[in-house]
Amino acid sequence: MGTLHFISPAKVMSNISFPGGPQFPTPITLPSNTKSRTLDPIVTGTSILALKYAGGVLLAADTLASYGSLARFTDVNRFHKVNETTVIGAGGELSDFQFLQSFLDSRVIEDESQNDGHHLSPSDVHNLITRVYYNRRSRFNPLWNSIVVAGHKNGKSYLGFVDLVGTSFTDNFVATGMGSYLALPILREAYREDLTFEEARKILVSAMQVLFYRDCRTINKIRIARVDESGVSVEEPHFMETNWSIA
Repeated sequence: MGTLHFISPAKVMSNISFPGGPQFPTPITLPSNTKSRTLDPIVTGTSILALKYAGGVLLAADTLASYGSLARFTDVNRFHKVNETTVIGAGGELSDFQFLQSFLDSRVIEDESQNDGHHLSPSDVHNLITRVYYNRRSRFNPLWNSIVVAGHKNGKSYLGFVDLVGTSFTDNFVATGMGSYLALPILREAYREDLTFEEARKILVSAMQVLFYRDCRTINKIRIARVDESGVSVEEPHFMETNWSIA
């Protein structure tokens, strides 16, 4: 008897074409050394809110890092103190934020080692992050974050934003993620140049409560960061009061 040879249906169909019908191209096998790129963020944080007040800048963020739609990590710090005048907050892919933290720490160490009396200002940090993110975007391998840069130096407050393609701007209030849709109108209506620290904090907490009710990727455990003439401080996380009686 002759030997029977079995041919997979896919291979048979790949060599058959139907006039006016669908075509079945031969599957492409990629070489093992093919470069890969981040196509989707995996472990992510949601909104960062920030607001200038008379004498400094306040930031707010929840402590959740979601694995897809799973509320996986509930005690994550999404703020990073760069130096005594600058703090950043990040939404988006947490591993990319960790890369940015390591990069900024190395630049601060390099800056301090010069011992020339010069230190990175908030605008220096903002411009540096913008260039890094635009460079990665231009290489089609973006860092999947929205970054808020807040600082206070020489009596002036600074607040800037950078996204994953290197778009950047400065403003008196900033919101990322779902906050750019739900919280930004609240910040815009409430902002005044003469806001006190207590007023600014109350506004941010109120906006975070709105996000908790509306954003399914957040929780009611939040952290507040502050930068002013005395330096950078990040509060311990606390739970916001909520009210579901209206539901």
